[in-house]
Amino acid sequence: MKNCPNCKSEVPKEYDICWNCNYDFINKKIVQIKILQDDKKEYRSINCLRCDVPLKFKGAFRFHEGTKWGILGDLGHLFTNRESFELYICPECNKVEFFAPFI
Repeated sequence: MKNCPNCKSEVPKEYDICWNCNYDFINKKIVQIKILQDDKKEYRSINCLRCDVPLKFKGAFRFHEGTKWGILGDLGHLFTNRESFELYICPECNKVEFFAPFI
């Protein structure tokens, strides 16, 4: 673990950016995340950590835990935990990133 010089948070040594304040350890500055709009939907402009090219926003996807409940079928999904994530894909290396929904 290393400490962020900006916000003093502990960050794993493998990470190049502080997840609390977006401080970039390599360039020694805070990285700004741009908010973009496309068809009245807002999404983040995020660069791939491997290729440093902008990730493509592919939409918000909902995932759930559990399986279908026999004869109840999809009705059983009402009682499972559901989470929603934004999906981004790198056009160069095809890396997939999931983020909590932008609010």
